[in-house]
Amino acid sequence: MFPWVYEFHWTAFHITFLTIFFLIFAAVVATVILAVRRTQRAEQLHTMESIQWHSDFEDLSPTARICRHELSGNVQHRMCDQGFDCRSCLVHPLLVAKQTKTPMLQFEVHGFTMPPHRLYHRGHMWVQQENDGTYKVGIDDFGTRIIGKPYSVELPPVGSRLSVNGKGMLVKRSDANIRILSPIDGEVIEHGDSEKGWYLKVKADNPENVMTHLLKGDEVPNWITREMDRLQISFATSGVGATLADGGELVSDFHRHYPKADWDGILGQMFLEA
Repeated sequence: MFPWVYEFHWTAFHITFLTIFFLIFAAVVATVILAVRRTQRAEQLHTMESIQWHSDFEDLSPTARICRHELSGNVQHRMCDQGFDCRSCLVHPLLVAKQTKTPMLQFEVHGFTMPPHRLYHRGHMWVQQENDGTYKVGIDDFGTRIIGKPYSVELPPVGSRLSVNGKGMLVKRSDANIRILSPIDGEVIEHGDSEKGWYLKVKADNPENVMTHLLKGDEVPNWITREMDRLQISFATSGVGATLADGGELVSDFHRHYPKADWDGILGQMFLEA
């Protein structure tokens, strides 16, 4: 069948067979090369996002980098040194073992709706497991309200991969572009939108450990309280000096109330872009 085989003869049948064989072989080789290149690009992207996140994390203010166990009251004055990824923290499981479990029953925290069946990323995204084992991802109520009405939302393509603290989506306003961090690792399998109440559906890489690093229970109201303080400080440092709250809640339509605020800087700080 091949020219290097003894007594091979060039016939119409052999020429047709060799043509088909080498076309299939070339297609297989091209597919393998393309897959390898895509894998290399994905690894490079993950590495770049990891480097960017750790740089941003180190530049965050101390009030933004507090340990989740300070939020829950398990420890006092402890700073996170793991980039908010408890999966790599040696201290986290020890503190969890000592923690008294107190389920969160409230849905309203300083006027924000924070359902207790969701878990929350420090970059203001929530994660909710579905019955089919996938995870819906959306921007929490605090994040939605400080963003206001976006000009557009850029979502990662279906089939692309997310990594914790890497880029999850890009929200564009007339006065700011906000990079929203991904709360979990996994593959994007479906898009949502603001009307659906969620933006991404994700198939997790490691379902058994997908939400270890996310906030839950009594950590959430304490975190939101601190986020309100950070938001107030962000306004003060931007030169606005505004009072954001009345009775502990954000004033309504506060984007309209403070048009001269440095929204690019404020939203960057609140969404952990340092």
